[in-house]
Amino acid sequence: MTQTQPPVHTAPATPEPAPTTALTGQPYEYRRHRLVEPDWTRFPGWRHVTRDQWESAQWQRVNCVKNIKQLRTLLGGTVDEHFYADLEADQRALATMSMLVPPQMINTMVPDAPPTTEALLADPIRRYMIPVASDRRTDWPSHPYATRDSLHEHDMWVAEGLTHRYPTKVLAELLSTCPQYCGHCTRMDLVGNSTPAVDKLKLTLKPVDRYDAHITYLKAHPGVRDVVVSGGDVANVPWRSLESYLMRLLEIETIRDIRLATKALMGLPQHWLQPDVVEGLERVARTAARRGVNLAIHTHVNHAQSLTPLVAKATQTALDVGVRDVRNQGVLMRGVNASTTDLLDLCFALQGEAGILPYYFYMCDMIPNAEHWRVPVWHAQQLQHDIMGYLPGYATPRIVCDVPFVGKRWVHMVTEYDRERGISYWTKNYRTSIESADLEALNKRYAYHDPIDTLPDTGQQWWRTHRDD
Repeated sequence: MTQTQPPVHTAPATPEPAPTTALTGQPYEYRRHRLVEPDWTRFPGWRHVTRDQWESAQWQRVNCVKNIKQLRTLLGGTVDEHFYADLEADQRALATMSMLVPPQMINTMVPDAPPTTEALLADPIRRYMIPVASDRRTDWPSHPYATRDSLHEHDMWVAEGLTHRYPTKVLAELLSTCPQYCGHCTRMDLVGNSTPAVDKLKLTLKPVDRYDAHITYLKAHPGVRDVVVSGGDVANVPWRSLESYLMRLLEIETIRDIRLATKALMGLPQHWLQPDVVEGLERVARTAARRGVNLAIHTHVNHAQSLTPLVAKATQTALDVGVRDVRNQGVLMRGVNASTTDLLDLCFALQGEAGILPYYFYMCDMIPNAEHWRVPVWHAQQLQHDIMGYLPGYATPRIVCDVPFVGKRWVHMVTEYDRERGISYWTKNYRTSIESADLEALNKRYAYHDPIDTLPDTGQQWWRTHRDD
């Protein structure tokens, strides 16, 4: 049998020049960045705050910034009047969330120096926690299809605060407050104080009656195995009440997963380090483990600046007392994290430094006055492509589009996509609690809309003509 010989390669007459760094460099270069607690005394209003005060959950809550007057006192003369006028204009007419920012979060804004006006305006944490009028778009501040409850969670309530959207999962909103209010909040219809732009809905039942209604429904629906316990933020539920609710969930044989949703693990880690909370969480975790139930914490970090040693300590404490996983569900936002570098920096800091698993990044939902944050589907698809291969597979987050009436879909699962008009179409494989009689629900296509300013001129012109259709 004749064997094929391998080709012979001869060396060139002269050596080829070594590739330049520009040619051999990667699109993203990993560098380890250890977590640092920024020096809070760089703020004039906190110049004399001690470490004991800073690490006190009570001090953090009492000293949250709730209005422009308090922010002015904190910043002293480091920013000019233009910034405050810009902020006041936003709060007067545009903001869907009232101002409430814990010192822990403010301290991660412009972390390396006293904030100047320019630095504060450019800061990614400030851009979504303390939005100003000049951040927002004037051409398309809201998409024509934006709604206050863009995911129709309230429509799917089966009891007050209990959304049955997926076949085997429910969302339990225990309360309507948080330790901090994010400008892009998808539950801006209910959560927080009313603003001039939004008169909020209110929970009407007493907490004990609301919780009883949740438990009654779950006992009667054994097909539900997974409960996301949220709000608001569970860090604002008095611990005894939260522990009682969780223990009642654990008594239901069909419940196999419980997830606690709390941005406060990052925004107010001091809460999750309080002895009574740690001891109570351990009791819940031990009970969950004994009954074979997966107990996890889901937090919400959008930028690497937000991660500090206190956040890592709170995370490790939760894991040490028996919580199975701590996972992150961030939101993609222009001006905050919608770049490959920002996402990978955040994911490496989450997974490698803080012990938090990168889990999801949601596309920002179609709520009013949010177009300056939202990214188009194609941008999210490109980001998913670009972050692959750098992180461990188990720590590579999925970028998802939460499609109204459909739910979470990986961004590449789109069925059809009209890039010119920015309309994507999606299908689903289950009925929500309000579609039990809709025989065509699984055959429909459901629309999601890109921000109009990202469309080509022809697409933008189409929307100008059809904006009221």
